[in-house]
Amino acid sequence: MIDQFLRDGWVHLPGAFTTATAARCRALLRAELLRTEGVDLDDPAGWRAPVLRVAGTGDPAFTASATTPALHTAFDALVGPGRWRPRTGMGTFPIRFPVPGAPGDDGWHVESSFSGPDGGPRLSVDSRGRFLLMLFLYTDVGPDDAPTLLRSGSHHEVARLLAPHGSAGADWMPFCGEAVRATAGCREVAATGRAGDVYLVHPFVVHAPRRCPRPPDGHG
Repeated sequence: MIDQFLRDGWVHLPGAFTTATAARCRALLRAELLRTEGVDLDDPAGWRAPVLRVAGTGDPAFTASATTPALHTAFDALVGPGRWRPRTGMGTFPIRFPVPGAPGDDGWHVESSFSGPDGGPRLSVDSRGRFLLMLFLYTDVGPDDAPTLLRSGSHHEVARLLAPHGSAGADWMPFCGEAVRATAGCREVAATGRAGDVYLVHPFVVHAPRRCPRPPDGHG
């Protein structure tokens, strides 16, 4: 798995946290979506936007999902003992719906990791402030369930592009465009799996959310 992470920039950890923990987290998200947006996940008639976001939370259920022995072992293996800080919560949560409209967040990009002198987002070849991009699956996610798409191996090209910028790094927005163009030929992998799975992703991997497909007319 370490070899795969080095080669492809991501690794899939099945059952990194329990399905019972995933169910508790889903219940919290469902309640929060109803409270803040008035959207009932069981009532398709009220689904009005292709994506809604629930703010981050430090509820113990989410902290538990991110602090399992399996994950801590993986962090030690990929990042190094003592070189990472435990998560104390999770967020934000994109919740996608099969309805018309542009979600506005489905473009290919690479994550930023720190703020520059002007407060704008930046990223650097030494990945200051970020060791991993982590994708936690709180529901089962199949190919038609709007999985995150990963450009496998793209971290190698992104590192080469960042190297000339040194530790000061590059402005995030213009660099994203360069990185997306340079990695267009990479193999795309969908981060699918079961509730409780986690994808640990190199922070330089170019990725994008897949849109949730609209169901046929007459189907919820």
